[in-house]
Amino acid sequence: MAEVEIDSLRLTGSPRLAGERQEHIELLAAVPTPLPPIIVHRPTMRVIDGFHRLRAARLRGDTTIAVRFFDGDESDAFVLAVQLNVTHGLPLALSDRQSAAERIIVSHPQWSDRRVASVAGIAPGTVGEIRRRLGSGAVDPGTRRLGQDGRMRPLDGTAGRLRAGELLAEEPGLSLRQVARAAGISPETVRDVRNRLRNGEDLLPRSRRRDSDTEPRHASAPEVGAGADTRPGPASVPAPRGEPAAGRQAHSVARARVDAAPDRVVLVKRLTADPALRFSETGRSLLRLLAIHAVREEEWEAIIGNVPPHCSGVVADLAVQLADMWADFATRVRSDVTASVG
Repeated sequence: MAEVEIDSLRLTGSPRLAGERQEHIELLAAVPTPLPPIIVHRPTMRVIDGFHRLRAARLRGDTTIAVRFFDGDESDAFVLAVQLNVTHGLPLALSDRQSAAERIIVSHPQWSDRRVASVAGIAPGTVGEIRRRLGSGAVDPGTRRLGQDGRMRPLDGTAGRLRAGELLAEEPGLSLRQVARAAGISPETVRDVRNRLRNGEDLLPRSRRRDSDTEPRHASAPEVGAGADTRPGPASVPAPRGEPAAGRQAHSVARARVDAAPDRVVLVKRLTADPALRFSETGRSLLRLLAIHAVREEEWEAIIGNVPPHCSGVVADLAVQLADMWADFATRVRSDVTASVG
């Protein structure tokens, strides 16, 4: 950390499209204790994180400010700016995060949608829509992208999905990571494949199936009779047996909803640092509810494996009811955000 002359710093390139908020600057200026150091891009002396703190220091009449330096290139400096402003301080508006995602897609085209989403604080599907809107055009099937775990994976995961389906059909007890390593796809993709298996759905999303008119369809889970060939076909895998179809479907719907959100633990930790949630009673209640569900895959498996048989039906019914409540909650929150943005 170093003390730097305020006049030597540049205030450009902020991910906040509307600039800083004067009321927040005045609030920070009134804080009697030292503020955390700002982050500065050493090669350009441009502020990466701490625009409000810097303006607050000027408002107080300070001539120097505590600084931590970042030595990467400018595109990585912007990524850091977005990441820091999403995870702490005054939250970025949705429009700011979407605009930031556009810049990151352009500057880091090799990054996966999930990796961009984890930085910008938006859904991977939204990143995919932004990427398509930017007009990247046809993508080579051999294109690989860098995931959140730092591994390069093929953009077209068709072969990996089918291989994951085979492995899960043969050995349902394999973990997501074991299947992901063997099939060369991400654990989240394996999760999706597993959910599709449980629901008796095609392993390939519709967008991939449209690429081939000859792609076999998997309309329903076939019965597996004695001596029948249980090996999966090229685009479908028999669904697991062992429970009635209705019960299996309800169980699958509940598990699919539980597994739907990527990186739950990381996202909940980010929300916990958001002052808009931390400093209100309703916000703290929401964080407590989210934290209850933010458990790792291994913990869910342990819980499922230890549900007493005599109460499994009641537990399953409650899980489905709670899943429906969360689904309704998500729909209403999204509609409120859409209304406010519009």
